[in-house]
Amino acid sequence: MRMSMLLSVAALFVATSAHALSPDELVAKNLEARGGLDKIHAITTLKLEGKMRIGGQFELTFATYQKAPDSIRNEATIQSLTQVQAWDGKDAWQISPFQGRRDPEKMSDDDARPLADDAAIGGPLVDWKARGSTLDYLGTEDIDGTEAHKLKVTLKNGDIEYVYLDPDYFLEIRTVSQLTVRGTHVESVTDYGDYEKINGVYFPFSIASETKGGGDFGKQQLTVTKAAANVPMDDSLFTFPASTGTGHGTEGAK
Repeated sequence: MRMSMLLSVAALFVATSAHALSPDELVAKNLEARGGLDKIHAITTLKLEGKMRIGGQFELTFATYQKAPDSIRNEATIQSLTQVQAWDGKDAWQISPFQGRRDPEKMSDDDARPLADDAAIGGPLVDWKARGSTLDYLGTEDIDGTEAHKLKVTLKNGDIEYVYLDPDYFLEIRTVSQLTVRGTHVESVTDYGDYEKINGVYFPFSIASETKGGGDFGKQQLTVTKAAANVPMDDSLFTFPASTGTGHGTEGAK
């Protein structure tokens, strides 16, 4: 009787394992849940606006501009000062008035890595093969009481992103990013919620992130209050300005 029971349990385990979701199947379910790959590809530009709270102390307004395939610009404004960080697919630059630097300056390759990693509108799972990434399924892991599916995405540049998918809806609920900046290992955890549709595609409107070892200033809470897809964006929005002192340069995106 005991041997028969053990054989039955073993058979059930083998059958269950045989039907376990593969990485490709999980990505397919994620893309379907978000609205479908065709609708994601149909979004060629994305503009998000809202509020950013840093360390629970400072509140800023933010605007993020993304343009396919790999351009991104982030702006954060408080008391008429606007910090800018942008990546045009090859190079990154910034304006840092909070540190007393009002002219644009080039960013190092290491400092540009977070921008480059976040540039794709669809995120790391969309077209991961074409982007030169590798993908591994690491089973499930408890995320605040949810047994989330855990995918390891190794980007072409060597950076690693662990993507956690809700087991019922297959939307991203957390990512853990690991990269090396100026010789230092940097890990950040980002939680996603309040998904809403933009042009038929679900995007998170609540984004909470924490950079380990960053203290209070390493904690950010973003709340999207306005979003628009396929708005005109000139490439000059993302490229290093030809001259200094010309303001924020967002005219082409308004």
